[in-house]
Amino acid sequence: MIKVLVVEDDPIAADAHRLYVERLPGFEVAGVAHSGAAALRLLDRQPVDLILLDLHLPDGHGLRLLQRIRACGHTADVVAVTSARDLGVVRQAVSVGVVQYLIKPFTFPSLRDRLEAWVRYRTELAGGGEAAGQDEVDRALAVLRSPAPPVLPKGLSAPTLGAITTALRQASPDGLSANAVAQAAGVSRITARRYLEHLVESGRAVRSPQYGQVGRPELLYRWSGSAPS
Repeated sequence: MIKVLVVEDDPIAADAHRLYVERLPGFEVAGVAHSGAAALRLLDRQPVDLILLDLHLPDGHGLRLLQRIRACGHTADVVAVTSARDLGVVRQAVSVGVVQYLIKPFTFPSLRDRLEAWVRYRTELAGGGEAAGQDEVDRALAVLRSPAPPVLPKGLSAPTLGAITTALRQASPDGLSANAVAQAAGVSRITARRYLEHLVESGRAVRSPQYGQVGRPELLYRWSGSAPS
């Protein structure tokens, strides 16, 4: 599960943001903070993957809080959620590592689209190592700004696809079986197989049989990453 911290001083808005996040498969709210100090305390107790950060907090500006968060060693990505429309603030937000900027008030689809784009961005960069080339870097950065994200087949979710992709990218060159991917991603073998086949069909993975001593050969899946997003 992707753990999200909501930092918002308005209790009504904070509750709405929490409910929005909880509607997204694969996401869970790890905590809600109404001030910068409360956010830091929560982060010290439980690291998170993503922060929805209001910029106008009762104890300081959200971007100064982000600098403190980084100084404390927390590496969660940040989506600025604010009514601030000043382009100078937008530039400052980008300069300190904000990956998305969402202007209030916003609808659930607006937040959903940006969080799903962030999941695809994280998926593109999963596993570390080196990029295959400029195209892979461009593709990873482009998904954050894409106004029309690709539609997954019915029944597939972006967070689970990200977990499956991460497992595959971190595997050895020999690849992994569906069962091994399922264990790494924390899903059932049947679910893993559905996502793996989707990756094969879209050109992001390849499968090959591994022949043993007896019985049917086992299919192994390897990351390819050759298809565009």
